[in-house]
Amino acid sequence: MPESYEFLSVAREGRVATVTVDRPDKLNALNDATVRELADAFAALRVDADVGGVILTGAGDKAFVAGADIGELSKMGPLDGVETSRRGQRTLRAIETLGKPVIAAVNGFALGGGLEIALACHLRVASQNARFGLPEVKLGIIPGYGGTIRLARLVGRGRALELILTGEMIDAEEAHRIGLANRVVPAGQAHAAAAEMMVTILRNGPVALAMALESVDAAYHGTTEDAQRLESNLFGLLAGTDDMREGMAAFLEKRAAEFEGR
Repeated sequence: MPESYEFLSVAREGRVATVTVDRPDKLNALNDATVRELADAFAALRVDADVGGVILTGAGDKAFVAGADIGELSKMGPLDGVETSRRGQRTLRAIETLGKPVIAAVNGFALGGGLEIALACHLRVASQNARFGLPEVKLGIIPGYGGTIRLARLVGRGRALELILTGEMIDAEEAHRIGLANRVVPAGQAHAAAAEMMVTILRNGPVALAMALESVDAAYHGTTEDAQRLESNLFGLLAGTDDMREGMAAFLEKRAAEFEGR
């Protein structure tokens, strides 16, 4: 993995990597280069055995990611628009299917593409100053990175349509109330709270975490019957792992488990 990117920074503490969108002068708005760098960073994190989970955040305290770079979008033609959307969709799907838990630490504005990135993460921790919205209709477009899909699945069709059709923002408490944010913490503490949550998650079996993410994802995208079939197959595969034997032995012996990811 490169040590640095032009518009991102990647830092590690133990088994947790933090990816920071770093364009604070632009409120961390997404340009095409940033989307490409996110794809590269998460491709590297996917195969990095030393990384167990990822926190995704934005530089500064004003914005997580305050949408797309409007200067770039304003120059799009129809074919450019399709490719821009599909590139963003591929990048966010790669985050969603990383096979490792990804937590968004939302520290300010998460608008447009920024909210779509947060939706692709598995969990969202919001600071009290966070603001969420999909304002694309105000620009004469719609969310193009999966926002019309993931938001409805997360909070329900009616609430999603209200946000999408009005283009209005909601605050952190309302985001928590409707199930968009998992937790709300004091301003400036989103990353620390996400890191604390990640520590709790990574105490558990890494193979089990990966398969839990796969099973939940399949349930979102397939029939109940297909999802149940995959769930039972994954359950059976886990029964053959050293991690399962260690986890159950630790429970019976009343000690902390020492998982090795196999």
